[in-house]
Amino acid sequence: MSTQIFVISGFLGAGKTTLIQKLLKESFHNEKIVLIENDFGDISVDAALLKSGGIEVREMNSGCICCSLSGDFIKALKELLNRFQPDKIIIEPSGVGKLSDIMKACSDPRILPLAEVKAKITIADVKRCKMYLDNFGEFFEDQIKNADTVLLSRTDEFPDKINAAREIIKELNPHAAIFSKPWDQINGAQILQGHVHTNGCKCGCHGAHGHLNHQHSHDHNCSCGHNHAAEDVFDTVTIRTNQVFSMEDLKSRVSTMEKGSEGTVLRAKGIVRGPAGYINLQYLPGDIKMTECAAKGDMLCIIGRDLNRQELCTLFGGEQ
Repeated sequence: MSTQIFVISGFLGAGKTTLIQKLLKESFHNEKIVLIENDFGDISVDAALLKSGGIEVREMNSGCICCSLSGDFIKALKELLNRFQPDKIIIEPSGVGKLSDIMKACSDPRILPLAEVKAKITIADVKRCKMYLDNFGEFFEDQIKNADTVLLSRTDEFPDKINAAREIIKELNPHAAIFSKPWDQINGAQILQGHVHTNGCKCGCHGAHGHLNHQHSHDHNCSCGHNHAAEDVFDTVTIRTNQVFSMEDLKSRVSTMEKGSEGTVLRAKGIVRGPAGYINLQYLPGDIKMTECAAKGDMLCIIGRDLNRQELCTLFGGEQ
C-alpha cells in the first residue's frame, strides 16, 4: 500500500502549522507520520514547534520547494519514503511556495510508485485574502486554484470578512470545497474528506453548485506572463540572537520594525529567549502574538519585500 500524501498550503501566516497540529491530534492516530516542513529561509521555526510535539520532521531549507524541484526535493522525498516507509506524509510548503510545483514533484515517476496525493488543502486568511490577491496574486492564486479543499481561517475574529473571502475563493476555484466555520466547530476528519462533501452538508463546507468536488490540476502564471520563483519576489532575513527579551521589549522592537523599517514586512516568526523560558513570536501586519513555548530557540525569520537586512539584525540584536 502506497504512502498517502497530504499537502497543507496557504499564504504567509494563514495557519498551516495550527491546522497540522489539529490533524495530528484529531485524525492521525497510531500511524507512522512524517512531516516535510519547508520554510522560505535558512531556519525553520514551525519545525521546532512541531518537533516539541513529538513528530518526525524532515527539513529542507535550501530554498522554497518550488526552487529545487528538479533535484533536491524529489530526491529527498524518495529517500524519506524508502527510509521511513510512513503511512502518511504531510507536506507543509512555504507560505510563498506554489502548490502547482508541489504537485509536479509528487507526480514525478520516481515518486508515483511509492506515494499518492490524498488531499490538497489550502488555508486562506479571511482578513487578508483581498490584499494578498491584489499584491501577490501569482502565488496566492496558485495555492487556491490547485486545492481541492479551502479552509478559511480567522473566521471567528472577522465574521464580516467571510462572504467576501468566499467569493474570491469561488471565483478562483469553483470546484473546491470551502470550510468557513470556526475551526473548533469542524473536526479533522471532515476537513480531510472535504472534497467528497456537497453543498449544504452539516460539516460547514460548501461545494460548488452541489456537485462533488474532484481533484483538479491547473497551470497558471501571473498576468505579466512570467512564472516567478519566490526568491525573485520576496526577501527573507534570518536572524540568530542570544539576547533575552521580555514580552514588552520584544513587542516594542516588532512595533519599531512595523512602523519604521525599510521595505514591507509581510511575516515574522521566531523562538527567542525570555526571562524564564522561551517566547514564540508570530507577526503579521497589524497583528503581534507572543506566547511562552516549550520549544527552545534563538531564531527569527522575517519575510517581505525590499528589506534592509542589517537594519533588522541590529534591531533584534542578532547576526545574519
